[in-house]
Amino acid sequence: MEYRRLGNSGLKVARICLGTMQFGWTADEKTAFEVMDAYFEAGGNFIDTADVYSAWVPGNPGGVSEEIIGRWMKARKNRHLIVLATKFNGRMWEGPNGDGLSRGHVMKAIEDSLRRLQTDYIDLYQTHWPHYDTPQEETLRALDDLVKAGKVRYIGASNEPAWRLMKAMWISDKYNLNRFISLQPPYSLVKRAEFERELEAVCLDQGIGVIPYSPLQGGFLTGKYRRGVIPDSARAEGLKRFFTEKNFALIDLLDEIGKKHNATVTQVALAWMLQRPAITSPIIGANSVEQLRDILGSLEVELTAEDVAAIDQASEWREQ
Repeated sequence: MEYRRLGNSGLKVARICLGTMQFGWTADEKTAFEVMDAYFEAGGNFIDTADVYSAWVPGNPGGVSEEIIGRWMKARKNRHLIVLATKFNGRMWEGPNGDGLSRGHVMKAIEDSLRRLQTDYIDLYQTHWPHYDTPQEETLRALDDLVKAGKVRYIGASNEPAWRLMKAMWISDKYNLNRFISLQPPYSLVKRAEFERELEAVCLDQGIGVIPYSPLQGGFLTGKYRRGVIPDSARAEGLKRFFTEKNFALIDLLDEIGKKHNATVTQVALAWMLQRPAITSPIIGANSVEQLRDILGSLEVELTAEDVAAIDQASEWREQ
């Protein structure tokens, strides 16, 4: 599909958040700069990262993605035009507060992220995972202090179950603390239940923005995985649980619908997500400018009610 430049207003492209877990892993710094340049030039301004990216890669201590983004913003002199989001919780140093959501970890983690990102504030600072050993009030008070100090503009959560998210909102209301304004849940056409069962209703009721990660399920929903066709990929092993007849039939359907709209499987999968009422901005990573262009093309796809109904039925998770 030919990529159509969407202009610099960002009104459409802002609906796609650029994920950066791949920076310093499957995309080197030169490629990362090219992807961010293309995203920004197309009108995008929402970039998400995390301090721990990508510590699971041999030789990567974590913090590499943040460092790459920091160097890019400094080189382009565009920090004031970027909505910058990062996350904390993963183990970044030795000692009792080396990971988690304690006040001790929060206060050091923010300073480290600010240094790596070469900025004096984070637009959206998010808890990466629940940490059940730390009282939520302790975490929220620490985050509230960061907002009051001007180091953080807004706070969000990631991977929280519905009950903890509601408890966090209650604590913030009770003590007049800053509330979570966003949630990052895993969500895709082949992983709908975890979000739709309870979290979707909570986010709609509480006005929480939803910026789901893995909306293409690690590449499974790009169409490159088919019956009997498993490409050589760093993520293929972790996707095996999705290799079912139901899911392959879903890919066939997305392909069929895509042909009607001159769209790719990737674009149809994202167009379906973008029409969901709770979704603010799916997080998408790209290892090349070509992948990014395919992703941004989803903003031009207008699914019919019949298309949406067919996709809903093919990906239905509720028990009959």
